[in-house]
Formats: sequence, C-alpha cells, structure tokens
Amino acid sequence: MTTRKSPVAILLSGRGSNATALIQAAQNPDFPARICLVLSNNPDAPGLDMARAAGLPTKAVDHRPFGRDREAHERAVQEALLEAGAETVCLAGYMRLLTPYLTNCWAGRMLNIHPSLLPSFAGLHTHERALQAGTRIHGCTVHLVTEGMDEGPVLGQAAVPVLEDDTADTLAARVLEQEHTLYPRVLRHFLTGARPAPTGAHALVVG
Repeated sequence: MTTRKSPVAILLSGRGSNATALIQAAQNPDFPARICLVLSNNPDAPGLDMARAAGLPTKAVDHRPFGRDREAHERAVQEALLEAGAETVCLAGYMRLLTPYLTNCWAGRMLNIHPSLLPSFAGLHTHERALQAGTRIHGCTVHLVTEGMDEGPVLGQAAVPVLEDDTADTLAARVLEQEHTLYPRVLRHFLTGARPAPTGAHALVVG
C-alpha cells in the first residue's frame, strides 16, 4: 500500500538543521509527508541552499521591504504557501513573531519546534535561562502554533539531563540532537495519528 504524502511547507530563517531532519525523513517512501516548499524571510539563509541541493522548491520572501507591516509580509508568505499547495506548515528556526493573520490561516495545521520543555522557558535564550534556573532536566517541544508565543498545544517533547559542567553551548548541542529526532517523529504522528514508539531513554512523546 502506497503511503499518501501530504504536502508540507517548511519555514526557516537560518541554517535549517531541523529542516534538514524533516527533509531527510520525507525522503523515506513510507513517511507521510513530501516537502512542497522551503521558504525563508532571509534570502541568504543557508537553509535555502540546503533545500535547493536536495532538489526542493524554495522561495525567499524578504521581510525587510515590508518595514513594520508584518501582516503584509505574511500575506506574501501565505500566497506562496497556497501556490505550493501546502496542507501543513512546519516552522524550523523561523525567527519571526507571527501575527494573528497567519496563525489563523493555519490554525491546527502549523507546527513549531522550541528548544525547551514548554511551558518552561518560552521565548529566547532558553539554554542560558535553564542553566541560570538550576534546572536538572531540559529538552525540546513540538507544538501547534497559536496567537500566543510558544503557547500552543504540545504535540511532543524530548528531554535531556542538564550536566554539572554544562555550558549553554553544550546543552544546546545535546538538545538539538533530540530536536532532529523528535520533529520528524511528531510530524509523522500528526499526519497519521499513529503514536510512535519510544526510541530512547530521554524521548517522551505526548499528544
């Protein structure tokens, strides 16, 4: 039986390491997604070069010409998403605070990955804040995107221990490794409803 591959668009702003993980997963014949577009607000994003090298459609919608009119920029992004036929959107290091316009367009169909165990440490500088708080368990979260920043329903999480000699960089590297495993697993679960089996001592999938 052939697996239906749902068209998924990826939005990124930088190097696209999580986008790479999703793209590699989608190359598997039994993965329920095909990447129909990789879009960036940064025309120079290395993630766009990575996607082009993988033979995928890419588009840059530079936010700078739109000035402070974030919704106008998002309308241009939305036009590109519709043109690509996307049914689901995955934010993968997309460093733009979204307006209600785009979150409402994709309500229940837009995922994001965040480098903390939400609701702890929403926002930026999560690893530094986790170390400052003395937390012993840190990790990452895939959640649905809503109007509130990092407030949407949690779809999956993966946890890592915080070690005594950790720096923000070493902790970030350990979390990022889990991100690359978690995001494809949660996307598969989201598209099919099939709960994935745990694949490691630090993996926790909910939703």
